[in-house]
Amino acid sequence: RDNIYQGLCVFDYSKEGDYEKAMNYRNAEVPFVMRDDPEVLRAVERWADPEYLSHLLPAKSTQRTEYSHDNHFMYWSTNKKRMEDYPEWKNPTEMIQMSYPEWLEKARQPEDMTTVDKDHWYFRLISCGAWESCKPSGSEFIFDELAFFRPKESLYIVDPERQKGVHCRFGMRGVIAENHFDGSRNSIALMGGERRYILSHPRNCGEMALYPNGHPSARHSAVDWSNPDLKKYPEFKDLMVHEIVLQAGDVLYLPTNYFHYIISLDLNYQCNTRSGETDELKEFLEDCGF
Repeated sequence: RDNIYQGLCVFDYSKEGDYEKAMNYRNAEVPFVMRDDPEVLRAVERWADPEYLSHLLPAKSTQRTEYSHDNHFMYWSTNKKRMEDYPEWKNPTEMIQMSYPEWLEKARQPEDMTTVDKDHWYFRLISCGAWESCKPSGSEFIFDELAFFRPKESLYIVDPERQKGVHCRFGMRGVIAENHFDGSRNSIALMGGERRYILSHPRNCGEMALYPNGHPSARHSAVDWSNPDLKKYPEFKDLMVHEIVLQAGDVLYLPTNYFHYIISLDLNYQCNTRSGETDELKEFLEDCGF
């Protein structure tokens, strides 16, 4: 793309002083992007070869995959209490098993087969590492592939002892991950393609119409950001955001509780890891019931 107007500070790993600046941002819990880290770029180069990924993820190996009847994906989790409290609620996506070659075939369909009203699939990998509550799924090789996410203190790993594995998500063109916040620090490396991130400070939670604590999709905005109903959610028009288009090799640092809404601009894949949490921004969410 010739022109991308970024709404976030982008640091260059090879530029003198930029690493120290990025560390200052991270220590202040301010989002930023690091670009051109040689270790990240080496992994991006390997993953750019479809045959390489097919070798890592053979057809006989299936992984957890989210399926949606359109291009919207919202996290959800249920239990008996939630179902009793929200009897009319229906899960927005389905969880299925799929191999990487199966997903890739669907992701490569012509554009008229992947419009916003058509079926979409979101392929996922989880590498557990030392995360005890995680169930291994045959993708522990990710820690070997992405050495920059290994559990040692670095620009991307703040608290190695509280790291919760590495999660990779493979997005088809047009896939939307609905706006939400996570309760831990997040370092997100784009391994291929492009993703648009629309970000918002937690102080703006009052304009997002968040599903409340106890809801199956708590922490998420009830507003369809791609087509907001301003009569139903008039407060949304006052929401302040900034955005970044991540390209292959970029690493985005998101502080604890920072809101993000994600659009896959093409076939892409990202991997992220979380490493502990901080309370700097928690007070803002308390005003919104969290």
